Amino acid sequence: MIFNYEKLLSSAGKFRIELGLGRISKILELLGNPQNNLKIIHIAGTNGKGSVCAILEEIFVKAGFKTGKFISPHLFSYTERIAVNKHPISDAELDKITAQILELDNKHNIGLTEFEILTAAGFLYFNKKACEIVILEVGLGGRLDSTNVITNPLVSIITSISLEHTERLGNSLEKIAFEKAGIVKKDTPTVILKENAAYQTLKNEVQTRGGILYEAEKLVVDGLYAIINFEEFKNARVNFNLCGKHQGENLALALKAVEVVNAGGAFSVKIDFDTIKAALKDVKWPFRLEKRCINGADVLIDACHNPDGARVLREYLDENYRGKRVKFIFGCLKNKDYKRVLGYLTGGFNEFCFYEFDYLGALKYEEFMANVPKLEGRVREIKDPVAEINNGGADLTIICGSIYMLGQIFKDF
Repeated sequence: MIFNYEKLLSSAGKFRIELGLGRISKILELLGNPQNNLKIIHIAGTNGKGSVCAILEEIFVKAGFKTGKFISPHLFSYTERIAVNKHPISDAELDKITAQILELDNKHNIGLTEFEILTAAGFLYFNKKACEIVILEVGLGGRLDSTNVITNPLVSIITSISLEHTERLGNSLEKIAFEKAGIVKKDTPTVILKENAAYQTLKNEVQTRGGILYEAEKLVVDGLYAIINFEEFKNARVNFNLCGKHQGENLALALKAVEVVNAGGAFSVKIDFDTIKAALKDVKWPFRLEKRCINGADVLIDACHNPDGARVLREYLDENYRGKRVKFIFGCLKNKDYKRVLGYLTGGFNEFCFYEFDYLGALKYEEFMANVPKLEGRVREIKDPVAEINNGGADLTIICGSIYMLGQIFKDF
């Protein structure tokens, strides 16, 4: 069944990027400003936002709080973007809320974008469900992102910064960090990582904007364990269900944010160490260095759609699969910096396949090959990624790139 919201949100008139707070402010005012009734943790950054959201969601749900989470993009359905206690909004409910928003949009000639409609829908739904805490992920940038209509978050978090969306956010780490730091609010805690590539710019922006700076230090993640520090518990070894050493950055940010919330007294009950341990053991974030066995073969699924994500994947492979026969299956959107992504991915493979998936804005095979001539004769176009798994006797098949592509491939798995 195709719901109305799917057709409307993906229509040519709505499916566009147009940064700014004017339209979202107007629709939220007409809806009674539901965002003002919510306690929010706001998260911006280039990479790691989704992992931080997943960690925080698991922690607050385990602690017994009714927890809303707003993320983008989605894997299989728009409903994944708006969830309460890890349960996505129903199709019928999203249809109803979207219709309500679009009626006001048309009546007042606002011209909302897809993301603005979803942002407003999230605030409405979280308010209706009386969420005690909302984990709110920025869509693009920060300063002019529609989520930045909130005025008084419990804490803001800025994850790793790298070059992406340079045509909109700027062509340097400093310019991009400035945009991300736009979520900082006066007299409000902001958590950043000392190891962040744009640390100094972020620190200066927090101070300039009158935020309260809290610094986190990267934690050690080793296999399925992490060495964490949480309040009085130091260097504690705990089970951690997210793969990759880079998750030590995201984990540090999330735990520091929880400490800040505990210290701020926003809730009568504080989150304790046992809750943290239980949450880290169970947390999941699909398609980020996710290992599966499909048709008897080892598969690694990763949404490395930008250069920094590809760097993390490369480091993980070098550490865990050096000397193995590796096969890549790759596809992405045409607006991504796939040349730099390939600079990391093509450093060691036995076979490289390109998949031209069916999605608005997906990169075409001909355009891909025209822009990466050094791969001529080394890339094979494929039509069925699942059928290619272990075809050729690879020790590991990596299916990576666009999250929209991964959602299509694994929708029925």
